[in-house]
Formats: sequence, structure tokens, C-alpha cells
Amino acid sequence: MQLTATIPHRLRRDRHEGRSRTRTAVLQTLARAKRSGGPEDHALYSCHCGFAFKAEVSTSVGCPHCGTSQAW
Repeated sequence: MQLTATIPHRLRRDRHEGRSRTRTAVLQTLARAKRSGGPEDHALYSCHCGFAFKAEVSTSVGCPHCGTSQAW
């Protein structure tokens, strides 16, 4: 009884090409993200006073209009 089988050369080559394409796609995506300046560290907050503002992402941000803390 044979427990292993050899994979034809053609199938092995196709498998490696797919892996190479996937790696290339990931590297291109990373390069694009670096060129764009990376992720934004600002969020849009809205206060109960009606004022909407952008500020750095943080666990607590103060409203520049009324000074109320905007805790998440």
C-alpha cells in the first residue's frame, strides 16, 4: 500500500506562482500605504452641545467649543 504520491511538476509550479503573486500583492499594498502617509490618527467627534470637530484619536477628548470631555 502506497501512502504518499508524488505531485506532478506542473502542479507544484502553479502552487508556487500563486504564493508569489499573493506576496507581490501584499508588498504592493504595504508600499501604497507607506506612500500615502500611513493611517490617519484623527477622528470626527460630535458633542452634545451640537459642535462637531476633528481631534486626535484618544480615550478622552475635550470639546473645543464648550470644554466637555468626550469619553468613548
